Amino acid sequence: MEPPEVTLENSDAVYDYYRDHRQNLVKAKLAYWLLGRRFQPRVGYAVGARKELRDFISAGRPLVISINHLSEKDPYTVSAAAWRSPLRPVIGHTRVLAKHEVFADAKMRGTLDMMGGMPVFRSKDHESYSVNAASERLIDTCAMVLTRGDSIALFPEGTCNYVDHTRVLELGGGIGHFVCRARERGADPVLVSLGLSYGPRPDPAAELSKADVRSASFYFGRPVGELPALPADITDLAREELQAALDGAVAAY
Repeated sequence: MEPPEVTLENSDAVYDYYRDHRQNLVKAKLAYWLLGRRFQPRVGYAVGARKELRDFISAGRPLVISINHLSEKDPYTVSAAAWRSPLRPVIGHTRVLAKHEVFADAKMRGTLDMMGGMPVFRSKDHESYSVNAASERLIDTCAMVLTRGDSIALFPEGTCNYVDHTRVLELGGGIGHFVCRARERGADPVLVSLGLSYGPRPDPAAELSKADVRSASFYFGRPVGELPALPADITDLAREELQAALDGAVAAY
């Protein structure tokens, strides 16, 4: 199937494509390995988190990997951290949600598809009611990915945090909805919270230097295998867990 143009008007075809798309495992693992060597982020863990994460992965539980968002450089440093952590086995089997604009360039599109990218049509970028239908398709596609046994990684704040790099913004409700829908289909996802810090930043909106990017601090909170029943409660829990992970990343910087 040929990759469809990533536009809101074409969202049905877009999610039909990404529902069934498979990454090239060899190329994906090589790309993550290269990023791991290039950036070499520090990765820390809450007590017990490393073993629990490995155990959930060994058991075949799909992961919902929630990460705070500070910079356009985050996808690169997160990929590096994934390679240098227990997440390595799920590389090539994880969808990474990204704003649809980055899929416009053909060369970048190829890289995103290889790395597991899946486009998101954000309501903040569109005034059309059709974005609601696209969001429903995204939620359904994420649920199907989890039901298949693959994982989802996302920045649930939905935008870069240029306000306070030590505090998680309010989360969108999508994470709660696609987890619930996946469970309706028989999946049993695990919430994994990964905090990210680039150190003290007097101006959170300032562009990161190469030194900032290379010194990234990541911190895994303990994975949560028993999630609430309601979407809103899952979203609230995801924010609490992500804040705890961010606190760990800031403290470990």
